[in-house]
Amino acid sequence: MIRFPKSYTPRWIVFLIDLFICAISISAAFLLRFNFDLPELYYERLGFIIPYVLFFRSITFLVFKTYAGIIRYSGAKDTERIFIVAITGSIIFIIINVINYFLINGTFIIPFSIIVIDFLLTVFLMASFRLSTKIIYQELYNPSKEKTDVIIYGAEQFGVITKRTLDRDAESKHKVIAFLDIENANIGKTLEGVTIYHPDYLPALLEKNTVEKLIIAKENIEATEKQEIIELCLQHDIRVLSVPDINTWINGELSFNQIKEIKIEDLLERPPIVLDINKIKKKILNKVVLVTGAAGSIGSEIVRQIIAFNPNKIVLFDQAESPLYDMELDLQEKYNYYNFEIVIGNIADEYRVRKLFEVYKPTIVYHAAAYKHVPMMENNPTEALRTNILGTKIIADISNEFNVEQFVMVSTDKAVNPTNVMGASKRIAEIYIQAFNQISDTNFITTRFGNVLGSNGSVILRFKKQIDKGGPVTVTHPDVTRYFMTIPEACQLVLEAGAISNGGEIFIFDMGKSVKIIDLAKKMIKLSGLIIGKDIQIKYTGLRPGEKLYEELLNDMENTIPTHHSKIMIAKVRHYDVKQVQEKFQDLITIQKDHDNMSIVKKMKEIVPEFKSQNSVYEELDIEFQDHE
Repeated sequence: MIRFPKSYTPRWIVFLIDLFICAISISAAFLLRFNFDLPELYYERLGFIIPYVLFFRSITFLVFKTYAGIIRYSGAKDTERIFIVAITGSIIFIIINVINYFLINGTFIIPFSIIVIDFLLTVFLMASFRLSTKIIYQELYNPSKEKTDVIIYGAEQFGVITKRTLDRDAESKHKVIAFLDIENANIGKTLEGVTIYHPDYLPALLEKNTVEKLIIAKENIEATEKQEIIELCLQHDIRVLSVPDINTWINGELSFNQIKEIKIEDLLERPPIVLDINKIKKKILNKVVLVTGAAGSIGSEIVRQIIAFNPNKIVLFDQAESPLYDMELDLQEKYNYYNFEIVIGNIADEYRVRKLFEVYKPTIVYHAAAYKHVPMMENNPTEALRTNILGTKIIADISNEFNVEQFVMVSTDKAVNPTNVMGASKRIAEIYIQAFNQISDTNFITTRFGNVLGSNGSVILRFKKQIDKGGPVTVTHPDVTRYFMTIPEACQLVLEAGAISNGGEIFIFDMGKSVKIIDLAKKMIKLSGLIIGKDIQIKYTGLRPGEKLYEELLNDMENTIPTHHSKIMIAKVRHYDVKQVQEKFQDLITIQKDHDNMSIVKKMKEIVPEFKSQNSVYEELDIEFQDHE
């Protein structure tokens, strides 16, 4: 097959071609003006007029650099430049005509009618040359029959830009066959020669064409609208791609490589949260803020969001060295933010924590440090106790000692009716925070939410790795469901809850509807363009130690009261006597030193009676408690 070379046509050749077009235009203008019966007078004058026209046209070409564009990528901007250059040259001819008529010899060098015809022909021929060259190049280098059919969702500016990007990129191998749009005013019209259809017409389009991909190219698209079109595509095994936010475009231009596969997060995202910015800013402005677990998924996002509220300083505390270093670079390079301190240490190290408070004297503490992996903590209850319970106690006690204004603890829905050591350890930490608030001037609050998309250890990341390796994708049980929330959404609500707190509350977040993990796995496989059972398998592995089928946000004995924010509620929970809580915590400290797992878990069950183990060796303790009742 004949191919154009990939090297670009030299500028001087384009310049000469444009001048040749101008010579043809002015000659054709004379012939058209006189119906191809050119008077003998003008035969003689053409020997002067053609060089005269080419001289002034060449000057305008040099000034506006019409020859500098890459012909095969010509677009609307190039046509606009041609129009400006042509009209500038024609205006020059008119001005010289007027000067020659009134000041020199009373004649027009070029008749005005011919100037107009020449202008129209010049624009038409120069634009046609570029367009035809572009079409021929694309067809020879990237034939239509070798291209895959693509549909673009969105018939506005983003949709047009996306189509032009596909047309311009010779390597893309894509041909746009239709636009989809929900705006009735656009249905049936054409955009750049392509018809606009309603999304309901998608099945009919699929019957007539072999569509492989749909590109979502719509600015400010609603979450529900995006989810509907993605679900529709998944039903018909079409891969879905998305045009990124305009702020990420390189030099304000979209490239084909920036059009990425849609993520599973897009299927679970909800309408953006409206925050009370003034309340949050009033709480954080010019304060020293400490974030524990600052290198983790939640802690790092809290840090990023706090930046916008101009704290005096942010102290990032974590024991993970490499993630902290990555976070440092992220803040400096991506956010251009330097008003922070990195402190490496363990929240269970009381001496280290006290030194941190002595040096930086934080006003607000966001406590996100914790062990969160259910099976790992089920096998290591000593560490769950040391970090999640005693570590929280140390941070809380020292916050009280140094008169911290507010202490916000990040908890989990696994603390409700816990079936595992991790959930029980977080519930005990909640109890301590609640009780301590009764005797402290520090405002202690707890925020409780479910799984966050993309967090460390998230099922989403595990599925992605398994899909990349070719499977199998492992799901513990076909009926397992979980609540999901995006990391930014969860952290926004943490900040909002902190801003509206009076102290002692447990705030729970609206997590939406629970999602079946098996459905999540199937959708992720389809989004990757793979076929379940053919390209990749799904394997059931059985529930892991401490894992339960369904998660809850509230204890059976609890209910909620609303707040001003529709996504935040306050759990009405039973109160605990401070002295009793402190005594039980002292017992835990004593037991922890022996590293006896059974003794530790037994004491945890005494503190949290609703803690009933599932798929765990500690179920025998529940039987023992029942026998004593």
